[in-house]
Amino acid sequence: MTGSERKKIIELIKREVVPAIGCTEPIAVALAAAKAREVLGDIPENIEAYLSPNILKNAMGVGIPGTGMIGLPIAIALGVLIGKSEYQLEVLKESNPEAVEKGKKYIAEYPVHISLKEEVKDKLYIEVLASKGPESARVIIRTTHTNICFIEKDGEIILDKQERRSIEENEDDASLILCKVYDFAMTAPLEEIAFILETGKTNKKAALSAFENDYGHSLGKTLAKESKDNMMGDSLFSHILAYTSAACDARMAGAMIPVVSNSGSGNQGISASLPVLIYAEETGQPEENLIRALILSHLTVIYIKSYLGRLSALCGCVVAATGSACGITYLMGGKYEQISFAVKNMVANLTGMICDGAKPSCALKVCSGVSTAVFSAMMAMDGKTVSSLEGIIDDDVDQSIKNLTLIGVEGMNETDRLILKIMTEK
Repeated sequence: MTGSERKKIIELIKREVVPAIGCTEPIAVALAAAKAREVLGDIPENIEAYLSPNILKNAMGVGIPGTGMIGLPIAIALGVLIGKSEYQLEVLKESNPEAVEKGKKYIAEYPVHISLKEEVKDKLYIEVLASKGPESARVIIRTTHTNICFIEKDGEIILDKQERRSIEENEDDASLILCKVYDFAMTAPLEEIAFILETGKTNKKAALSAFENDYGHSLGKTLAKESKDNMMGDSLFSHILAYTSAACDARMAGAMIPVVSNSGSGNQGISASLPVLIYAEETGQPEENLIRALILSHLTVIYIKSYLGRLSALCGCVVAATGSACGITYLMGGKYEQISFAVKNMVANLTGMICDGAKPSCALKVCSGVSTAVFSAMMAMDGKTVSSLEGIIDDDVDQSIKNLTLIGVEGMNETDRLILKIMTEK
């Protein structure tokens, strides 16, 4: 691998693996609202948000950090009142109880109008129009959660880069294949990739906080308790499940705790990092192995998501757990062959798990994905893999990945529409 290729991959990882506070969909809407207020130059008296169905689906049922509230209106209000666009996915990190009270008063006085933008092709599309008197500002985010690609002030276009960013990203990401991901993870100089350790440290802090509090459905806390009561068995496996689920509990309930995300999802960042970290810690792995395993896990997720897209009807936990299966297999002593086996095992098992919106019960899906990751790694290390005679699996591991993403991108479109219909008609 050339130095320029390695540099490009490192830049890609640093762009896709970033800190976030709260579920990234409502936070991205808050980011657009914050930018619209900055462009307007004043607190707006009217806010209209036009969202793609997938953004709406993932923003309906999650807690907004530090508010004790669920839903978009309070996220938008806080984006307007205290949000700073330079903080990106940590746009609400300066929120406090006083700001929340102001946010509640704001949405009582100036109701936020939220509508579907069904005609857009992008599954990730956010448009916020803010106005006060005759002045107005329009901001559009599309393709990725922080890609502010269009800004308009009083009818005058200030920024318009909607097409260019999408093309650039496809060129960057589509060049990856699994053997290239593996080669990079195994050969990159440690000093160039050691930054990845922060993903495990940050996400473990979120889990530890959840063990001390009651967030969401407290699945991680329950698993930790049951492992000590012998229902689960006090084992490495139960610890992996407990820590990963706990971090998800905290994030989805709206805890004011940062996590490191992957490809625009905090749950994906959690599932790609914590199983690998806990396995490495409890088996006494040297730091170099942990670094390479985390890079392998995160870059595998980025690779698969480059085909699947940011949002789909296919649950992102499947993708993220596939990354951690690779990382754990490597820590077990596996080489490329065993890692490709683990990927095939994951694709064969969890294809079809639906995403029915971001919400506290995502911890259950994270737990399912991570448990399958461990099973897939164990099978791979025994030389066992699902064959091309079974389902969508191909002899070529990269084609198996493409088959998975094809189902998510094309095959589950009607599923996506039906999920949103059910959610909005309850």
